[in-house]
Amino acid sequence: MNTTESGRSRKLIILGVREDGSRFRPSDWSERLSATLASFGPDHRLRYAPGVRPRIIRGQKCLEVDACLQEQNPAAYEYIMAFARANRLRIEELAEGERDGEGTSRSAQGQLSHA
Repeated sequence: MNTTESGRSRKLIILGVREDGSRFRPSDWSERLSATLASFGPDHRLRYAPGVRPRIIRGQKCLEVDACLQEQNPAAYEYIMAFARANRLRIEELAEGERDGEGTSRSAQGQLSHA
């Protein structure tokens, strides 16, 4: 299921940290990955694809991925998840409170193997 108990869409966070704890480089990886799925709007400004956006959480650059992307654009979802798996990046589920800059995340590694 791609929604939380409150009915909000579930969010995954891909952190700029590898499973072994080392920092992933280049430091602008989340912006680069988001830009590959973005397009320019009529005002000539870059518009991120729905469900994907770079963020800073707990002082770390990361990529927020809305789980509904898996249904709306399976190719984009798989592209992002394949990137995370290939680079052994940590993936967590965004906790409800953290959507507003608070709270904690819980690991989603086990859940992703079924996604």
